[in-house]
Amino acid sequence: MIGIMADSHDNLVTVRRAIQIVKDAGCRLLIHAGDFVAPFTARELEKAGCPIKAVLGNCDGEKPGLRNAIAPFGLIQEAPLVFEHDGFKFLILHLDAPVESCAAKQEYDVIIYGHTHKPEVRRYGKTLIVNPGETGGWLTGKSSAALFDPKTGEVRIIVI
Repeated sequence: MIGIMADSHDNLVTVRRAIQIVKDAGCRLLIHAGDFVAPFTARELEKAGCPIKAVLGNCDGEKPGLRNAIAPFGLIQEAPLVFEHDGFKFLILHLDAPVESCAAKQEYDVIIYGHTHKPEVRRYGKTLIVNPGETGGWLTGKSSAALFDPKTGEVRIIVI
């Protein structure tokens, strides 16, 4: 199982709940699609007990601090982040603008993004597109994350 988060915006209560969901699901990877905001939020992800892959978002101002916070247990970089895991080629973005053009290329099995704060799971040809919604819940009042099962290819949006 792979946990997916985005737009946590320093809401430690919901971040901790999402991490517990990731742990309970036995996730072997946690992906964060940007907008942690501060390093103290990023440090919480270590408690997931699995590797982290993340991109910086448009609200992540303290980039060196975020890199230092995640470096001991994961990877964070400017988007895009491309990697392979469990036989899938992933593209991680923050902004939604490039999603359609990237999906149209059909180079990736899974594209994960954030920024819109709206959960989305859909297919574009062979590409699975996932936005876990906003983990922080500040904008919409609804906190969410997602779980991706590489064995079945299914994604579940989890309300936190």
